[in-house]
Amino acid sequence: MADKEGFKIAKDYQTDVPFAKNGFYVKGMDDVEWGMKNRLSKIFNPKSGNTVMLAFDHGYFMGSTAGLERLDLSIPPIIDNIDVLMGTRGALRSCIPAYYNKGIALRCSGGASMVDEDLSHEVISVSIEDAIRMNASCMAIQTFIGADGEKDSIDNLCKTIDAGNRYGIPTMGVVAVGKEMERTSRFFKLATRILAELGTQIVKTYYCEDFEEITSACPVPIVVAGGKKLPENEALTMAYRAISEGAHGMDMGRNIFQSAHPSVMAKAVSMIVHEKATDKVAYEFYLNEINS
Repeated sequence: MADKEGFKIAKDYQTDVPFAKNGFYVKGMDDVEWGMKNRLSKIFNPKSGNTVMLAFDHGYFMGSTAGLERLDLSIPPIIDNIDVLMGTRGALRSCIPAYYNKGIALRCSGGASMVDEDLSHEVISVSIEDAIRMNASCMAIQTFIGADGEKDSIDNLCKTIDAGNRYGIPTMGVVAVGKEMERTSRFFKLATRILAELGTQIVKTYYCEDFEEITSACPVPIVVAGGKKLPENEALTMAYRAISEGAHGMDMGRNIFQSAHPSVMAKAVSMIVHEKATDKVAYEFYLNEINS
């Protein structure tokens, strides 16, 4: 029987105060269910509404690459300065301690490798059950708009969205660019809108000219890929412009783990994304830290 000793009768119901209606802070996600909002909150910081992702999933089609030869040594030192780990289930399970309380963007598509001329033919590589076991905050699916494998990649995306919606796991549609594909604002405006219209909760794409039009036309958050390795000041300028023009995060890989000072670079990116620092302020921080 319950212990009633010291029990106080409830009487302060504040009947003159309307019930709180808390609009959800992630773009376009007011009406998704509680579990999906909870997972999105692991990705997007509630104060800034933005995210810093660390992409280290390159091995799923490239094998080992510079900066990722030893995942167990290169990734853990960076984790404190990022919000989300974007990786494969194999890399996460084997190299990342489970006690890191970070969001997980789980790579859930794969297929072709660098030895293939056409990388656009991927399959769903992770079941929804394994995504649940991995406690994924979102599932990342590569899409190839304009490539030979476009329809198959869209099929992968839609099946993942449907499975994710059943269990409250967001899907991040990733806009791929290949050697035969455009890298114009016209292309990215098309590709990002398609993925959002099909039901993705997050879109990952590249920064380009007229980027503000792309973010305005996309009804869900856009996270910008870092792309190829740039000098640190240039990478920070790209991040600053992307966030200033409506992106809700950066998903950087090579521009962090191939930096001479990965942890400091991750912190500098975070200053732009979460603290509204300018690229100049962030780069000054980077230089001061590495020279102190």
